[in-house]
Amino acid sequence: MSSKRFKKLIEDNNTKGDVFSKLISEIKKNCTVKFDESIDLSLQIYNKQKKNEINIRTSVNLPSGTGKSVKIGVVCEDSKQQNAKDAGAEVVGGDEMIEKIKSGDLNFDKLICTSSMMPKLAKLGKVLGPKGLMPNPKLGTVSDDISTAVKNAKSGQVEIRNDKDGNIGVSIGKKSFSDENLTKNFNAILEALDKEKSNNNVKGNLIKNSFITSTMGRSFKLKLEKSI
Repeated sequence: MSSKRFKKLIEDNNTKGDVFSKLISEIKKNCTVKFDESIDLSLQIYNKQKKNEINIRTSVNLPSGTGKSVKIGVVCEDSKQQNAKDAGAEVVGGDEMIEKIKSGDLNFDKLICTSSMMPKLAKLGKVLGPKGLMPNPKLGTVSDDISTAVKNAKSGQVEIRNDKDGNIGVSIGKKSFSDENLTKNFNAILEALDKEKSNNNVKGNLIKNSFITSTMGRSFKLKLEKSI
């Protein structure tokens, strides 16, 4: 981060924080490289409530999409494979695809599976788990409505999950997105976290710290406009 380009970026890191609507223009000014940078949120939650650990794991359909191309793999019965292909899945199969995955052939960015095929796929936890590719009902990636699951994954579905230290990282779009569309995606993330707060019976605040940045830009402390 010591390049001449980076040193020319806005010096004020705004340590006290500011709200999203005021920061987004500053973030975009920091996008000085040639590619379309992602706009990313970095959040830290209070991941312990008394003696219980809080684990956030859910998916959100961003209303403005992600701006990213996602290659979808689907493991399902023969009768549903055409539905998966019609919905836009690039890699589709049944038992033969499970064997390919077993051998390390992971030619997809996200994997969706039907409930009846999941017991077979669950045995491949050592292959899929470390890559974050194991389907999960909470994330909408274990579903018998294959068409909807694939379309959601293609249209802008993102995963929200915290690590053991309570950190969450999620992209809300690209620099080329309008401020309005980025705001819609940002609000969708906050709504999902507010719902997870209720589901986990969290007393007090869930989010401890929040920051926003672009792929190659500076990080700015983010002040949430509502208590979550």
